Amino acid sequence: MLILASASPRRAELLRNAGLEFRAVPPHVPEEHAPGEAPTAYVERLARAKAEAIAARFSGDTVLGADTTVVIDAAILEKPRDAADARRMLRQLSGRTHHVTTGVCVAHGGSAMVEHETTLVTLDPITEDEIDRYVAVGEPMDKAGAYAIQGIASRWASRIEGCYFNVVGLPVPRVYRILRKIGAA
Repeated sequence: MLILASASPRRAELLRNAGLEFRAVPPHVPEEHAPGEAPTAYVERLARAKAEAIAARFSGDTVLGADTTVVIDAAILEKPRDAADARRMLRQLSGRTHHVTTGVCVAHGGSAMVEHETTLVTLDPITEDEIDRYVAVGEPMDKAGAYAIQGIASRWASRIEGCYFNVVGLPVPRVYRILRKIGAA
């Protein structure tokens, strides 16, 4: 049985849409960036921690952990703390290209495979009024970088280089390749 170590409805929806059977179990792992830690090392570490936390409880199952972050100017943009933080992030991303990186870990049979996927996203310029209205609807509040490319923010995403699903929160083709490699798909 595949277990998704996440409470993310977006990750669950992506797995369902790909026809993968799974159940979701939230891992309750603290998400704190270590000083000087590279973005790829950060998301891979968190993905591993999430997968291993659940794998310890369900040793006979295959567990998928993932973590996504947005990076611009070497700054990691996680989920906004509040509306002001969301506005700050959206201003920073407006009219610019940034990286979305997701670490994935598949724990199976006492071992773990950890990889990451990076996608470049360019957002068109966003006006202050658009930012205020977007933040007011609440969509940015639980998203890395304060936007959901599959939602209202799709209107500003003018260019994507790489895996779209990665930007939503889970690089489905990469996950499926790992599952096939270990014989779990």
